[in-house]
Amino acid sequence: MRVPKSEQQEAHAPQVLKSIEKVKEWSELQMHHSNANRVLTSHFRCPDDLAEFTVAADLSENAGYFRFGSVTCYGQCFGGPPAAFVTNILPRAGQHVRIDAQAVHLPFDPVRIVDNLRFERYTANSMRGTKSLPGKNPIRDAYYFVRPFMPVVVRKPFQKLYFRGWDKVPFPTWPVDQTVEGIYEQLLVFAMKSKNRNKVPFVWFWPDGARSCAIMTHDVETSAGADFCPRLMDLNDTFGIKASFQIVPEERYPVTPRFLESIRERGFEVNVHDLSHDGQLFSDRAEFLRRAERIRHYRKEFRAQGFRSAVLYRNVDWYDVLDFSYDMSIPNVAHLDPQRGGCCTVLPFFVGKILELPVTAIQDYSLFHVLGDYSISLWKQQIALIRAKHGLMSFIIHPDYIIPEKARRVYSDLLLYLSELRSQGETWIALPKEVASWWRLRSEMNLVDDGGGSWRIEGKGSERASIAYAVLVDDKVVYEFN
Repeated sequence: MRVPKSEQQEAHAPQVLKSIEKVKEWSELQMHHSNANRVLTSHFRCPDDLAEFTVAADLSENAGYFRFGSVTCYGQCFGGPPAAFVTNILPRAGQHVRIDAQAVHLPFDPVRIVDNLRFERYTANSMRGTKSLPGKNPIRDAYYFVRPFMPVVVRKPFQKLYFRGWDKVPFPTWPVDQTVEGIYEQLLVFAMKSKNRNKVPFVWFWPDGARSCAIMTHDVETSAGADFCPRLMDLNDTFGIKASFQIVPEERYPVTPRFLESIRERGFEVNVHDLSHDGQLFSDRAEFLRRAERIRHYRKEFRAQGFRSAVLYRNVDWYDVLDFSYDMSIPNVAHLDPQRGGCCTVLPFFVGKILELPVTAIQDYSLFHVLGDYSISLWKQQIALIRAKHGLMSFIIHPDYIIPEKARRVYSDLLLYLSELRSQGETWIALPKEVASWWRLRSEMNLVDDGGGSWRIEGKGSERASIAYAVLVDDKVVYEFN
């Protein structure tokens, strides 16, 4: 008996769907492979043919925590389900890595794992659950309503109560988290082993061979802080360190063209600091879109390239609406910030078209008023850890909180220490806009093989770029210059 065409089609439908699903899975796998192969080039600006990475096809259904060498990762992995919480026993993905002459076979997608850290995707499974995103919260709203009228001495007890147990949070690692750098370096080790190479050239992270970078930023929150800006600029100039001033456009204090120009004409930078500093920027999508339109207006009026949100509240999924060259709102490790999390890196990175310059050092307010520490000991500890990974030292110093002589003296000690590092040729101290400009230029540079082991850098700005070498020593990467 002849089967009607419609019945034949119906009978074959499950097979067709299965074939479509297989093609889809294959396409996604190929995309993961392609992205994985670019992961080292995007970070190191090294030769494109350094390594071939493949990603296991049957990754876990759910994302979670697992170990990769000495670092903690978050995402999907091969070889069993990852842990739901970082405090659980974490499976070790490193045992499933295979290396041969053709490729490095990975039990996870390195691009997604790095993005999960940088974009704080892991925070939903943190010790404090979904508190990572600043949605509607009546208690918080009430606090920020009365906060402008509360002196520091009144706020401190509430803040210390809120932050209790901060030093027990296991991830990210306090006081500086270097997980992303650890992942990249381990991938580079695998790639070098696969190709049987012990030395790989790449474009150094900073211009003119600087071993690290530092930026100083000042968030102006109150009228007292705005009035103190000229004296703060005098203090910065004593040590030859320029900074950016993040100005709140509305409601906090008068912002006149003359005030903004008084900052710019002295060689400092002006950026936009939220809209009204009320802690509500990311609480509601519709309200965010309304405020973002106003913020874009002030970007033009201030001639600003950079942005920072109030209280370092953030939602990277909404960043595409902000029309800035760079942002400075994501902490490296946020144990002492109202929004927990952290990007787990000490180097700049892109969030879509916006470049993120992460906050990598403790804020002055947290140091003085939460920890009660009036010294630069913690800052020096963080600086040492950041320099070990040749990263960006990014500081937030509020004009509002260093008016007292005791606090100002500590800030002077920090400026002196940074200026000494610069004089030793260890650190490039620049304005945030200069760092952002350099990092964008570097992201477009390429290494060209001239033959015979000779390399050169192509791309705009390459005259300031340096070629460094990643050298394999005892299964670890060390950096060298010729």
